Amino acid sequence: MFTSKRLLRAADNLVNKHFAVGNGETVLITADTATEGRLIQAVADTVIQAGGKPLIAMAPQLPFQGGLSDPYVSDALKAAAIACDVWFDFCFPYHAGSGAHSAAMDANRCRYALLALAEADSFERLYGCVDFATMMDFNVALAEFFAEAAGQQVRFTCPKGTDVTLTLDKLKMIRQRVCQSPGMNTVPGTQSFYPVMDSVKGRIVIQALFDEYYRTLREPITIEVDGKIKGFTGGGTEDRPSFGRALRRAGGKGDYGYFVHFTLGFHPGTMLTQRQFIEDIRVPGSNAIGMGLPWWEPGGGENHPDGIVLDQSLWVGDVQLVKDGDFVGPGRLAKLHDALSRRLD
Repeated sequence: MFTSKRLLRAADNLVNKHFAVGNGETVLITADTATEGRLIQAVADTVIQAGGKPLIAMAPQLPFQGGLSDPYVSDALKAAAIACDVWFDFCFPYHAGSGAHSAAMDANRCRYALLALAEADSFERLYGCVDFATMMDFNVALAEFFAEAAGQQVRFTCPKGTDVTLTLDKLKMIRQRVCQSPGMNTVPGTQSFYPVMDSVKGRIVIQALFDEYYRTLREPITIEVDGKIKGFTGGGTEDRPSFGRALRRAGGKGDYGYFVHFTLGFHPGTMLTQRQFIEDIRVPGSNAIGMGLPWWEPGGGENHPDGIVLDQSLWVGDVQLVKDGDFVGPGRLAKLHDALSRRLD
């Protein structure tokens, strides 16, 4: 099975530098029937080299993410999730928000990674085509910037017509340079920020959508919001029904619910694949918008549709961070961002 130098470096960055897998630790690797074998093999081999004990759990691709996947998840996987030290979840749709994931978080043992990647090439770009330490320096500093800006007004726009304002809430998940304590973690290269939900006002135009599956949109969808999501227009005839179903499920009360998170993508090694959602939301200038009920509230996270805004411009208070997709932030953030580069050796 072919293994590239970049794939080996990516596996090393994930297993050793990001999650610091230790000698004797139990590592659950979940994959589905769409996941490339060479990706899983590279990660499992690296876990073994680190002294860990990998368990690869392969299952049919889930029809939904989160709680809606519960009827399709085996008792054996649930038991493994509770008993592991590290959980690398390559499944897409993913297990985060599901009963198995909630039980693992409640057990307070597992360091969970929402990876949700099927292709080895995409994993290479995210973990192997960048100097990992440099990217984490910027990612952690960006998270600290958003944490310190809680309470300020945020505005973002895009060339397709997005123009929305919101009040910034506290961060819900702290970006860890090295994941050494139990809890939820995501792939670096993007930073989430959270709104005071009733404060979101304006319109958001998305060009890609993950509701019941992920795809770029033949026609953009424009979403109107005034506290709650009021409605949407546009999209192809093939997109509107599934998006409406997903919003109503996620809203939980028969309505369309709220916007629950936004993001700033900045990863220099990415490309817009139109297949790999986790990579596409890390393309510089992208903004992944999460809709429905928040995963941190009861009933939230069962179905979490996301849309992608491309080439955003973003302001936090009086500070502009992004202009038409390019990072233009100030001071220390600018210096750290300028140190980022794509690595292809």
